[in-house]
Amino acid sequence: MSGEKSGGCCAPPGGNASACCGGGSPSKAGLRYEDTFLDGQVETPIGPVPRVHSRIGSRDLLGRWKVRWGIGRDRYRVPPGLYALGAPGEDSPVLVTANYKLTFDVVRRDVAGLDAWIVVLDTRGVNVWCAAGEGTFGTGEVIRRVTEARLADVVRHRRLILPQLGAPGVAAHEVRKGCGFSVAYGPVRARDIRSFLEAGMIASPAMRRVVFPTMDRLVLTPVEIAGLLRPAGWSAGALFLLAGIGPGVFSLGASWDRGFTAVATLAAGILAGAVVTPALLPWLPGRAFSVKGGVAGGGIAACVVMWRRGALDAPTALALLLAMTAVSSFVAMNFTGATPFTSPSGVEKEMRR
Repeated sequence: MSGEKSGGCCAPPGGNASACCGGGSPSKAGLRYEDTFLDGQVETPIGPVPRVHSRIGSRDLLGRWKVRWGIGRDRYRVPPGLYALGAPGEDSPVLVTANYKLTFDVVRRDVAGLDAWIVVLDTRGVNVWCAAGEGTFGTGEVIRRVTEARLADVVRHRRLILPQLGAPGVAAHEVRKGCGFSVAYGPVRARDIRSFLEAGMIASPAMRRVVFPTMDRLVLTPVEIAGLLRPAGWSAGALFLLAGIGPGVFSLGASWDRGFTAVATLAAGILAGAVVTPALLPWLPGRAFSVKGGVAGGGIAACVVMWRRGALDAPTALALLLAMTAVSSFVAMNFTGATPFTSPSGVEKEMRR
């Protein structure tokens, strides 16, 4: 379900090789955060299956904070395979999700108290929506994980509950043909899973509605900013050097005066694209994120020019306006792929423009 490596089975940490009996235990490839969510094992007809708990501890919160700032983001994943939540039995529901740990944490937290099986796909540490667009949350991976986990020997029913945002990557009829399990698409948000199950796996319109509120948008801004720090640092250095070039070859005073203005413009453009644009996204004109970012950056630049109109000559004011608009537009365009406002094909279309 949503809320972002294939391998053989292995004994869970602290366990022994007998835990491999069923072939459904997660592999050790990429195993890094297992001690933050594992809570023993559940005995099944195929052997022991790792049990996970629903608590989100301090290490989980620290890991979440780090990946929000782009630290270890590519490695923030859980091993794919079959997990047990609570004390599931042969009639318990089977939830399917991605192996991006942020997604996995949301699922186990939001279904606290529910007895269920969780099949984790190898999406290479990518969330459900993006992985569906890339094809890693796809038909073949669902069939492969269900088959390798020997799920048919664990549960009596033949139903998988997949997140709605994973639908673009999965052909339900092919899954049924490939592993014998039917697919039901659950709600957009993991917190609605319990209500979805209580309603007989019928989703209300509210469960199907994709929303992207302000806080959900702003929580993505740190990683956008973190990803720009290195190129922005190199650009700032280049701007200071170029600003010092003049009739006297190079002037430290000119480098500081003109360079500071240029770097401040760069920083303002980044903040306009990475913070202001996401915050005001529904209200900014235009459909393309590059347009929205350009409007945000241009608007802020215009305010700065008006505020400093006595200190800026016309060429400097025009340069500031154009530069901030361009930087903000570019940064906002990068934000496109992190949102549910556009389809994967829409993201590619805007990037090609």
